[in-house]
Amino acid sequence: MLHGSNILGPERPLVMKMSFTSCVQGTVFLPLVGLITCVFISSVFHFDESTGTHCQVPNYLPSISASISLSPECHIWRFCIGLHSAPRFLVAFTYFRFYKTRFASKFPESPLSCLNLAFSISENLGLLLLTYVSSSETYFVHKEGFVLFVISSLIYMMITCRLWKAIKEYSLNPDVAKSHHWKVRLFGLNLSFCAFAGFFYWKHNMYCESGSYTLFALFEYLVVFSNMAFHLTAVWDFKSREVLLISSSEDKDF
Repeated sequence: MLHGSNILGPERPLVMKMSFTSCVQGTVFLPLVGLITCVFISSVFHFDESTGTHCQVPNYLPSISASISLSPECHIWRFCIGLHSAPRFLVAFTYFRFYKTRFASKFPESPLSCLNLAFSISENLGLLLLTYVSSSETYFVHKEGFVLFVISSLIYMMITCRLWKAIKEYSLNPDVAKSHHWKVRLFGLNLSFCAFAGFFYWKHNMYCESGSYTLFALFEYLVVFSNMAFHLTAVWDFKSREVLLISSSEDKDF
């Protein structure tokens, strides 16, 4: 919930408070709603354009790349991702400060904390790249953005699971154990979905079988959904934290 108060008087900063849980939920909610909306519009109104491939075989689901390259889908997707990117960076740096405080100079957790931040940032940058350069505009750049997003997210998840394993060993908080439990399982699911998506993409390009691209699109959705669910585990990690937004202004005489 968002709170605002001018607690220090009319000439003092305006302080706005929001629970970290709400921040995380909103960050995940934006791309989730954006993706579902884009896929729905593509499936209903642009079915032939979004499911057509060079193989000219029947397909029944649009890929994410095809969905977000059409109009108005691309504008909806870009709006949602652009709006969610700033909180994503905020969450990344919040985790980094948490890890550095927790592990200090401990090895290997301290250097892993730095790597975790780097791959979290590159994951978000990859997502922004594939979002704002669609496959219909510059396919190579869009593809590289997608590869950067997937590889960075997998490495980020793996490092995060390792760090929370270390945290769980010295914590009695049930939320820590629950968070680690779901992080490990969602990472395993995400890795499996990536493998299946890659397999069906290869099979589609090699053999042009009917339905292969449909299965690729299905597992591509599952890759993204499991990625979102992994990031949603932050609600257990920072359950009691709040985000403070402070605005200040100076009175000027004219």
